[in-house]
Parts: sequence; structure tokens; C-alpha cells
Amino acid sequence: MKTKQKTIGILLLSLVFTISFTACKDVKSTDSNEKMEHTEMQGDGHEHSSEEMTNNHAMQTTESAAIIDGYLQLKNALVADDGTGASKATEKLLTAFQNFDADRLTPAQQKEIADIIEDATTQAEHIVENADKIAHQREHFVLLSKDVIDFISLTGTDEKLYQDFCSMADDNKGAVWLSETKGIKNPYLGSKMLSCGTVQKEF
Repeated sequence: MKTKQKTIGILLLSLVFTISFTACKDVKSTDSNEKMEHTEMQGDGHEHSSEEMTNNHAMQTTESAAIIDGYLQLKNALVADDGTGASKATEKLLTAFQNFDADRLTPAQQKEIADIIEDATTQAEHIVENADKIAHQREHFVLLSKDVIDFISLTGTDEKLYQDFCSMADDNKGAVWLSETKGIKNPYLGSKMLSCGTVQKEF
């Protein structure tokens, strides 16, 4: 009889322990979910689902990619000493700047991006309007390149890019540009000194 009571007592203790352990796991799981939800708070003070944040990043990356693509087409036209091609490529770049939606950035980033795009647009317009003056286009490409580098430094890029530098560009003051290839192809000097320059860093 005592043995039977002892067995029942052990079973009851085991049941209580199991219930307590399960409840503890549920509490930890709830706490973990709350922490995860908290990390999904954005700078605007509103909660966003993981899917929304992923979609926002994808949209921003696509818009940034259009800017990078337009810039690289412009760069390659200057490499080929093609002023007309440079002008046409820059028209696409201007459209990409206009289509960029900065609403997903923080207020501070939005202001910085607005300043970058405003200056880049001014430089790009000069390049579009001077298809027959490639030397003038290259002068504005110096400043435009700085703007695009600042832009992707802020927004990021999924594309591997190289920041190149030529000390002889811009009347020997030196200038940078972005390239999609590691091999140097100089947009400032073109066929005169195509391979003049070095890779400064990678994005």
C-alpha cells in the first residue's frame, strides 16, 4: 500500500514539474517574440513587418541600381570618347535621380540625399547639354562622380564597384570615378591614356 502511494506521489510531482517547465518555455518564447517585434521599429516610430522592410530594401536597391546603371553607361561613353553617347546615358541618369524615393530613409538621410541629388542633377544637365563638347562633359563628370560615390556610400549597393583615381585628371588636380570592372579604363583621358589610374577601394 505504501509503495503504491509513493508511486502516485512521484507521478504527481513529475506532472507538476512538466507543467511548470512548459509554462516557463512559453513565457520565454513570448519574451523573445516581443524583443523581435521591438527590433522592427523604424526611425519613423512605426512598426513594420519583416516583409515590409524586405520590400522597402528591394525597392530602394532597384532605384539605386538604376542610378548606378545610368552612371556607368555615362562613364563608358566617356571612356570611348563618345560625347553623344554620354549625353544620352546621362538623360537616363537624370530620370533615375527623379524616380528615387527617399521616404524610406531617416529625415537626416533624406536631407543629405536631397542635397546630393540636387547637385548631381546640375552636373548631369551640363553633360546632357554639351554632347559636342566632351572636355566640358568631363569637367562636370568630376563633380558628378563625387556625388554618385556619396550617394551609394549612404544608400548602399548590391553591385560590386571599384573607386578609381587618376592624378592627371581635371588638369592634374586628380579625380575619382566608379567602375564595374577592376581593370582601369579612364573616362577623363579616354583613348589618350586609357589605362592611367589606380583602384582606391571597393564597394
